[in-house]
Amino acid sequence: MSAWEAAFNFDSLVWDWIIAIYLFLAGMSAGAVMISIYLKRKVIEGNPADNGIIKATAILAPFGIIAGLTILIFHLTKPLSFWKIMIFFNPTSVMSMGVILFQVYMAVLFAWLGVMFRKDIMSFLKGKFGFIDTILLKIEQFENALEIFLAVLAIMLAAYTGFLLSALQTYPMLNNPVLPILFLFSSLSSGAAACLLFGILGFKEPSHSHSVKWIHNFERPVVLFELFVLVTFFTGLIFSGGQGEAAAWAAIGGGFWGIWFWVGVIGLGMITPLTLNAFAPKELVHGKGFIFVVTSLSLLGVLMLRTFVLYAGQMTVV
Repeated sequence: MSAWEAAFNFDSLVWDWIIAIYLFLAGMSAGAVMISIYLKRKVIEGNPADNGIIKATAILAPFGIIAGLTILIFHLTKPLSFWKIMIFFNPTSVMSMGVILFQVYMAVLFAWLGVMFRKDIMSFLKGKFGFIDTILLKIEQFENALEIFLAVLAIMLAAYTGFLLSALQTYPMLNNPVLPILFLFSSLSSGAAACLLFGILGFKEPSHSHSVKWIHNFERPVVLFELFVLVTFFTGLIFSGGQGEAAAWAAIGGGFWGIWFWVGVIGLGMITPLTLNAFAPKELVHGKGFIFVVTSLSLLGVLMLRTFVLYAGQMTVV
């Protein structure tokens, strides 16, 4: 067996790369929503539906959840029975509570987007289905409360992806209270990168706009705090001794996953984007090619982080 095969196939492995993609997409959705809500309330002037970042979020946020859940459904032993977990809830199951969270989040997200893009929706429908306009106008009366509720749900969703893994009590690296905080900030990091990538390149948001400048200023401290949380995460494991310390050194001390972490997660995903943004000439920073490279590296880094935590976290068992 090659080093690659050994790294992705071992006896204690319960959840594989499919779950990593699911966690990445859910986190990106939550991060994009949190950022867009703040932009809409504090930064954007005029109609938010005209803003490229908001338009990008209108696609990215639902796509992240729908694509993630679709991947998860087809990964089930009996994919055609997926509807059962959508109806029959188990209050003692972290996974079941997550399903409830996803359903409420999606309903509130679509209501929020519907209110914001009401005129565009009705224009697309060309006057048909007038009841939709009536419903959206009624929901609009509670827009502020709806928005705050959605922000809370997005924070819960971002942190939930960490709680889901921390529920695996037999794995000392995953059964860690810092994990939800780490995933919350990595969600903000991926959400910011996705908003910039698709907002500027896909929906033509000017690279000098207030919303783009705000995200640029926001993402740097987020990545730095993400690095700090990573240090806290592994320091706590090392000083805990026993299997926690063994899990930490097995993950970052060398071998396949050590290289994956230091070169991929830290080097390519965090240090390189931070360095490029800090030292690149201003005229280059606003170029589409530069934005594509930096945001793609940030997204790759978050995906590699989720994959690393999932696989490296399952190598050591209590």
